[in-house]
Amino acid sequence: MMAIELKVPTLGESVTEATVAKWFKLPGDLVSIDEPLVELETDKVTLEVNAPVSGALESIIIKEGTDVEVGAVLGLIGESSGEKIDTLSEPVTQSASDAEKNMQVTSLASVTAVNAPMPDLPTTIPDKQSTRNPNLMPLSPAVRKLVEDNGLDPKNILGTGRDGRLTKGDILNVLDHKLQSSAVELTQDKIENLVPIANQAKRPDDPREERVRMTKLRKIIAARLKEAQNTAAMLTTWNEIDLGAVMDLRINYKEEFENKHGAKLGFMSFFVRACCIALKEWPSINAEVSGDELIYKNYYNVGVAVGTPQGLVVPILKDADQMRFSQIESKIADFGRRARDGKLSMDEMVGGTFTISNGGVFGSLNSMPILNVPQSAILGMHKIQKRPVAIGNEVVIRPMMYLALSYDHRIVDGREAVSFLVRIKECIEDPQRIMLDV
Repeated sequence: MMAIELKVPTLGESVTEATVAKWFKLPGDLVSIDEPLVELETDKVTLEVNAPVSGALESIIIKEGTDVEVGAVLGLIGESSGEKIDTLSEPVTQSASDAEKNMQVTSLASVTAVNAPMPDLPTTIPDKQSTRNPNLMPLSPAVRKLVEDNGLDPKNILGTGRDGRLTKGDILNVLDHKLQSSAVELTQDKIENLVPIANQAKRPDDPREERVRMTKLRKIIAARLKEAQNTAAMLTTWNEIDLGAVMDLRINYKEEFENKHGAKLGFMSFFVRACCIALKEWPSINAEVSGDELIYKNYYNVGVAVGTPQGLVVPILKDADQMRFSQIESKIADFGRRARDGKLSMDEMVGGTFTISNGGVFGSLNSMPILNVPQSAILGMHKIQKRPVAIGNEVVIRPMMYLALSYDHRIVDGREAVSFLVRIKECIEDPQRIMLDV
């Protein structure tokens, strides 16, 4: 029987690459059908690739720490007589740092690293139209979008990927350099003294320090946060709200709610529903900038930021405006559990139109949340704190919360942003408005 290829599966909408995080088997080990063999890490979730057949792992082609594209062959599974087989492939114990030394370049774009000697190069001269000409190589979807959105000419950018291909990291480096150049006027002698990061001396080792390779998720989080700062005209506006009415409602009905629906009545369902009401009234908050066009979305997919040991993820409540309180609370609780276990699916992580981030659960009193590009706004919730406030002619102690709305000023005007927050304030301070949609 011919060896069966173990390939990178389809990763989901707009996701074309992953990193091989961990192999669960060594070459020669017996495997059963549907048994997890390797763990892949994308910019959104971690997923396992299972054995398509029973047999023995014949060889590991892609080593841990290597970026791969959808469809790349990770390893080979051969027929087995029921005993562990000998194999010429050595166990993959190479550390991430060693892997980087042996690879010409490791980037955010995918490469195909083979755990075998490279064949001899052909002695014939390649045709002029060979795809090894970097200027003729097709761009990956992620790279093409960055190039087109920023009006760059790929022929003028040095590719550091395999065979000179352009990677996402190459484009981000160019954009970052353009930003720095526009922000600081450099004299000629300063330019000559600049040293590219890649050529800087390696940081000396210190026994009191620990080096940990950045995960795929952490790399993409960093890139997207920087992209938001580089591309959006980001501004933040604040308001404060009185949570007294919502807290009273929760106290009165939380037991009945949990007994009937099997979910706790939290604050997030109130804010999700209030946001949907406000988004319908101020559509630019639910829109995005795409090149020289503005895209207005007549659906309301609200992302809820969830902190995990691996980093922040944002699962999406699809069509949140059509969901009941119990559905929202059950879904958010389920998201939280599966996010911490790395069990969220790719479809649950894409398609958001607006994001809510609740830093209050960690004790944050106030913040300026960063946009979740390409969305045009993000709402930041914070800690509920009792404070003296003036009601009429009296000073009373009330449970107050600061709300922050960061928005893209290219599409959202100040009047719209402030009015959006005021509408949420009205709905939360008088939650009957949510029930009646008024």
